[in-house]
Order: sequence, then C-alpha cells, then structure tokens
Amino acid sequence: MPHILIAEDEPRIASFIEKGLRSQGFTTTVVNNGLYVLDILQSGTFDLLILDLGLPGKEGLEVLEELRGQGEDLSVIILSASSKIQDKVTSLEGGADDYVTKPFRFEELLARVKLRLRSGKPIRDSQEFLLTAGEIVLDLRRRQVKVGDRLIELPAREFTMAEMFCRYPGQVISREQLLDYVWGYDYNPGSNIVDVYVGYLRKKLGCNKIETVRGMGYRLRI
Repeated sequence: MPHILIAEDEPRIASFIEKGLRSQGFTTTVVNNGLYVLDILQSGTFDLLILDLGLPGKEGLEVLEELRGQGEDLSVIILSASSKIQDKVTSLEGGADDYVTKPFRFEELLARVKLRLRSGKPIRDSQEFLLTAGEIVLDLRRRQVKVGDRLIELPAREFTMAEMFCRYPGQVISREQLLDYVWGYDYNPGSNIVDVYVGYLRKKLGCNKIETVRGMGYRLRI
C-alpha cells in the first residue's frame, strides 16, 4: 500500500487522520514541524503528502514552495482552517493538488487521497516497502513479518507496534509513545494494553527481541 506523510501539528487531528488511513491499509508517518518535512521526504518512500498550512517552524506554503522548487512532483493535499478563496487559490497556484478545509469528515479526505493516488505517480518499487531491524524484516505493503527464515502473520495492532520498534531499533520507546502510535490519543492511558501486546510480540518475534527498560519503556534489541 502507498506510504503517506501527514504533516500536522495538532495531535488529535494527526491521530484522527493516521488511524483512519491505517484502518484502510495505508502506511503512514506523522511529522509535527515544518522544518522536518523535506528531510523526511528525502527518504524517497512516500507517495502522498497531507500538509497543514499552519505548521510551526516552517509554514506549509513555504514547505510546498521548496518542495516544488526541488522539482518534486509528489501529490500534496493541503489542510487548512481557512475557507477563504484566496488561500485556496494561493495553495493551488503554489503547486498543491487539492485543498481540504477543517473541520472535515474522514470520508471526504479518504476520497481525495484515493483520487490523488490514482492520478499520481506509480507506486514505488516493492523494496522500498521493506523495513529491516536486525533479523526482523517488515513488508509494509503486504503487512508481513519475517524473523530469520520464519514468516509471521501479525494482527493489525501487533504489526503497527512491531513497525514502531523497527523504525527505532535500539532506542527506548515509552508506553505512552506506543499507546499513542498504535491506539491513538483517545485510548485510556491507565490501561495495561501496551504491556499485553508487547507480550504477544515477544511470543511471536522471540522472547529476547524486546527488552524492558525499567521505568522507561521498551527497546528492540538488534
């Protein structure tokens, strides 16, 4: 499935979009500061950018201008709280492919995402959808995991948790970060669901793969 970068600094909106897209099978990455958008895009693994105009660090229009100035033809959907015609015109003339006004229904955004992906560039080579951490290889397109020679099928939330560990191998990830990434901001922070799902992953990936860092969280050993 396509990989979508969500550039949005409002946590609840970013989480709302990310959870909705992931439920449709898309791979997503979220960035909350305009200064980092172009650096992340340089990884070359993205098929569409959802770009908020009111980003801190560097505003969305400036990001868009630099993106197009580099000759990048990545599809861009603008998000903005402004419904002014001039703001829409400025964004579209600046190189945006679409413009969505906040608040919006997810179904509307999803339809626009699918339209832009159909009319945009072909989906990239399958090798760009492989995420490797040690002997663990995640196929983000097929939603499959290999550990050495073993092919493992993971349910959606376990796969998403494994994806976060593999994106930050060797780094400590807190329970709160895992909770936000896998379940979103509206989940009960007092729940022990993170510990339960880490237990599931240990059984499937190998008991020694995920280390508990007391008082801090978990770390994927590589």
